[in-house]
Amino acid sequence: MIEAKGHGGQVQFDGQYVTITRKGFLARATVGKGEKRLHISQITAVQWKPAGAFVNGFIQFTVPGGTERRSAFGSQTSSAAHDENSIVFTKQQQAEFEQLRTALDQSIAAQHAPRIPTAPSTSVADELTKLAALRDQGVLSPTEFEQQKSRMLGQ
Repeated sequence: MIEAKGHGGQVQFDGQYVTITRKGFLARATVGKGEKRLHISQITAVQWKPAGAFVNGFIQFTVPGGTERRSAFGSQTSSAAHDENSIVFTKQQQAEFEQLRTALDQSIAAQHAPRIPTAPSTSVADELTKLAALRDQGVLSPTEFEQQKSRMLGQ
């Protein structure tokens, strides 16, 4: 479990779910207290602004159907502070959020990676042996055996 505590909230990631938790006065004054859980498959993008010497940074999660607004120049962080899918952090808290971001990027990439089909558990030779046994037992006629054999060999 990765946990990062920011300014006005914290984020936890357990490999499957991102949980945003807000407590206290600052949470009540910005987006409200409570908890929000997002499954990794719901997150389509992670916006990142690193903290600077004089400004805070933020991490923001984009979800389908979410209402994002474009911030005016110089007000990205203050806009993020009022977004329920964002957590603002200071320069001292940034290292924890960088670890979180790396883990999320890897999990999101894994969600979108092509699935490689598994190889069949039995070989064509094994299947032909089974068909021959069925023919020898009288379950398949010689004609049915030849049809199945041709189908399996792609003839």
